[in-house]
Amino acid sequence: MAIDPICGMTVDEATARSAERDGQNFYFCSEHCRHKFLHSDSKATTNVTRDHLSHGQEATSEGQTSGRYTCPMHADVQSNKPASCPKCGMPLEPFRPAAQKQKHLYTCPMHPQIEQVGPGQCPICGMALEPKTVQPNAEEDDSELRSMTLRFWVSATLTLPVLSVSMLPMIGVPVDRWLGSTVFLWLQLLLCTPVVLWGGWPFFERGWQSVVTRNLNMFTLIAIGTGAAYLYSLLAVLFPSLIPTAFQHQGTVHVYFEAAAVIVTLVLLGQVLELRARRRTGAAIRELLSLTPPTARIVRDGHEREVPLEEVQQGDTIRVRPGEKIPVDGKLTDGKSTVDEAMITGEPMPVEKQKDDPVIGGTVNQTGSFLMLAEKVGGDTVLSRIVNMVADAQRSRAPIQKVADTVAGYFVPAVLVSAVITFLAWAILQPEQPALAYAFVNAVAVLIIACPCALGLATPMSIMVGIGRGAKEGVLIKNAEVLETLEKIDTVVVDKTGTLTEGRPKLTECIPVSPVAEEDLLRFAASVEQNSEHPLAHAIIVGARDRKLSIPTVDQFNSVTGGGVYGTVEGKKILIGKRALLADENVQNLGALDGRADELQKQGRTVMFVAVDQQFAGLVAVSDPIKASTAEAVKNLHDLGLRIIMLTGDNEKTAKTVADKLGIDEFHAGVQPEEKQGHIKKWKAEGRRVAMAGDGINDAPALAAADVGIAMGTGTDVAIESAEVTLVKGDLRGILRAIKLSRYTMRNIRQNLFFALIYNALGVPIAAGVLYPISPHLLLNPMIAAAAMSFSSVSVVSNALRLRAMRLT
Repeated sequence: MAIDPICGMTVDEATARSAERDGQNFYFCSEHCRHKFLHSDSKATTNVTRDHLSHGQEATSEGQTSGRYTCPMHADVQSNKPASCPKCGMPLEPFRPAAQKQKHLYTCPMHPQIEQVGPGQCPICGMALEPKTVQPNAEEDDSELRSMTLRFWVSATLTLPVLSVSMLPMIGVPVDRWLGSTVFLWLQLLLCTPVVLWGGWPFFERGWQSVVTRNLNMFTLIAIGTGAAYLYSLLAVLFPSLIPTAFQHQGTVHVYFEAAAVIVTLVLLGQVLELRARRRTGAAIRELLSLTPPTARIVRDGHEREVPLEEVQQGDTIRVRPGEKIPVDGKLTDGKSTVDEAMITGEPMPVEKQKDDPVIGGTVNQTGSFLMLAEKVGGDTVLSRIVNMVADAQRSRAPIQKVADTVAGYFVPAVLVSAVITFLAWAILQPEQPALAYAFVNAVAVLIIACPCALGLATPMSIMVGIGRGAKEGVLIKNAEVLETLEKIDTVVVDKTGTLTEGRPKLTECIPVSPVAEEDLLRFAASVEQNSEHPLAHAIIVGARDRKLSIPTVDQFNSVTGGGVYGTVEGKKILIGKRALLADENVQNLGALDGRADELQKQGRTVMFVAVDQQFAGLVAVSDPIKASTAEAVKNLHDLGLRIIMLTGDNEKTAKTVADKLGIDEFHAGVQPEEKQGHIKKWKAEGRRVAMAGDGINDAPALAAADVGIAMGTGTDVAIESAEVTLVKGDLRGILRAIKLSRYTMRNIRQNLFFALIYNALGVPIAAGVLYPISPHLLLNPMIAAAAMSFSSVSVVSNALRLRAMRLT
């Protein structure tokens, strides 16, 4: 493959036109901008030919530069002095390495497969493209909104007198006789022409594009309807003798300048309102991006210096003062403070931080000043990954969208056929005279009132707002399909540790068997556990350190999945884990403390058995308290009609204590990680729709087997890519938020689809005149049709925006 360095497009070497000169191949980006560029198989980079460069500019390979200025759109263009880009004419900017990697891609909110460099219109639906990625602290591109707003106000200023002049004679004010018929018609023509040809030019442009690309859309209908009304009226003024008598009323030819002008103005108004509403749908992304501070305070060689955020590198030491936002992800190296992480994790209470504790970029330092080590910068930070995930999810398509796509595929051709049938029916049946004039007006009304855009916007707008709303609550949805599946979930499977409990267990008891001393029992246990990553192991190690015990090194360490760990410490073989593991190893005197172990397990403790050289040495008990929020969250999930099942590797008695205390519907204890997948498959075979919540690593098989996998995490250790749903703050309330989010969003989508389908199903027949037999006054004026069409799209977007106010807690 070769890459065009001007536009960034990938060109297939098998299809791109090429010519060999001096043993080197020159390729042409024939599918895009026809740039000629040089590609050499012996090099890892693609170089631009001299044809692209002006004097003083040199081609460079990626990552290198011989100049100090570059073009933000064409990173290959470089210069030693300020100049204009020879390709796009933009002024060159000071060189920054990060700037060369950015691609200003735009995409369509309704058709995410459409991408291009720079703004434009979607070739399928005609909507204005939006930036695919938004850079932190970047100004929002509102050129489309400003253009439509200007066109609307100018058109409205000209349309008002056109409408007044044409309507006054109908209410008894004979303006036509005062001005004379010629001046009367020419005045309307002069006022209407700039409205249609300038104000409505984007609609004609997009309508023509839809015909060329064979993607008929709303702008096809608007262009045909307004174009027909304007051209007919223009012909009536310039060449009235060419108008058939069937169009005339008592020898007078009616014109429809006011209809064409009002339709364009109302459609412009609809576009302005829709664009404003669409800007609000992306508010979640902009709010997330606003969390990033523009600068950071770097400490180097004992001196503090404020630098732009993009210049922060991994390994830098950063000073964060009270009230400042933390610029990147890292850990504290000096000082302590409390940090408000609500904007990332959804946790309202500030979190205390001290040396070696992790901090997340975008969160707010509250009380103390501290130094931190930058560990993740740029696109690797939690905030950047969240933004990218939310942006991708907002542009994904839910399965329910297929219904709208299928209808939309036949919609515009069906409307065009309906308009023709309407014209023929009125022309042949002639219920009113002049027959052709009525036929023409009603056909135009049919074209104008139809709104495929409302149908197309129904799903993506709700998806965009809903997923953005979830992100603000710490619920990250991978794609829209997951959102639809999550709504149908009836069973939630959770782990105990970290989900129902705090996930920070503490050592509570250390009970030795003579002749082993309590300190030795704890030292041996902590020594073996220091190579384990299990939370219970961490509790034992912390307990030993709190007692100021020295922890010796371990040799020949090994672990038994779901059972325990063993190794050699000071020449002794140490085994710690479940009772079953020690029994399998034929440990002697294993039943010495069974009564005490049962008692501790009934209290909710997790008990681990320890053996030294095949002899039972004692018990180590750890307690992981239940989160204060868990009981209420379980009740709320039950209120939603969900069945809650707990799968845990803990013992039966401890699991039962927790399940009974919380009202868990079903629990399974002593479950190995590989066994969880089997449980999930069994419940799915019974017809249940199962969501599995786990840490995204040990529970990966079960997460993959579930209908929806939910990764539980906190802060920098969140496994964003490991499941369909990621909860930044890993507790049961996050699952509740995720399920409520899916239900509210899918209900909103159905409301939008219902409104769009009903609107079009009723609007087109009414515009065609099906109510005329009931009353002649029930004919629909094209101007009213235009108003209805414009506000149908706005109403769909406005309904989607209601999701911003939904309560997830």
